[in-house]
Amino acid sequence: MAEDDDDDRYRAPALDKGLDILELLAGVDGGLTQAEIAKKLDRSPNEFYRMLDRLVRRGYVTRPDGDRYSLTLKLFGLAQLHAPVRRLGSFATPLMRELAETSQQANQLVVFDRGSAVVIAQQEAPDYWGISIRVGSHISLFDTGSGHVLLAFRSDEERQMMISEHIRSTDKPAQSPEFFARLDQIRERGYEMMASLQTAGVFNLSAPVLGSDGKAIAALSVPYITLVNSPQAPDITKTIALLQAAAEKLSQLAGSTFKPSK
Repeated sequence: MAEDDDDDRYRAPALDKGLDILELLAGVDGGLTQAEIAKKLDRSPNEFYRMLDRLVRRGYVTRPDGDRYSLTLKLFGLAQLHAPVRRLGSFATPLMRELAETSQQANQLVVFDRGSAVVIAQQEAPDYWGISIRVGSHISLFDTGSGHVLLAFRSDEERQMMISEHIRSTDKPAQSPEFFARLDQIRERGYEMMASLQTAGVFNLSAPVLGSDGKAIAALSVPYITLVNSPQAPDITKTIALLQAAAEKLSQLAGSTFKPSK
């Protein structure tokens, strides 16, 4: 009885109401109207008007068609700051070092964080030549292998929200049907391979690091260059296999039992 009394003593009804809304919206596709939210939570619709307004203004909830409320990716972005996600970089370090040694190429770990694809870990190539990207760099979702993979291994609704957070006027052509078809192809084959749009002679190779829900929490990427002075270095096909194996091991460390299609 005393435990129940303590629970009542420290209740925060407004906070409970906001959390109820977030938890409800997290479990539905396509969003809900204010009336539907009230019905599912067995409350009066008027009880939720101010709470929904605040959640929209704070960026946790959006109204894409003016009537239905859906979650944004703000909670996902906040999760990237959580210690277990930050530890992903430390988990990745030995795997990234091994990948660099076996592939003779540099590699990076990239996550989506509040509208940007961000490099959170970098491993140099073991020899003289390699392409490095500074830790903390913000890169495009639309014209990099890492960005493509982060989008490809999310739901259609999440893709749209990620794009809306990232969009700039010069990026609008990337929302063409062909772009989304490419994302589906990446998801089907399990990785991205594309000529770099930033550096001539480089191929972006990228594979997903999957979470327990089978969605990408990060992208492990190799900016592949042909090493003419190292004839024994793995070719691009072998490097893709090494990259996928490393990404799969990191996914397992992140608690995933899912495997990308191959």
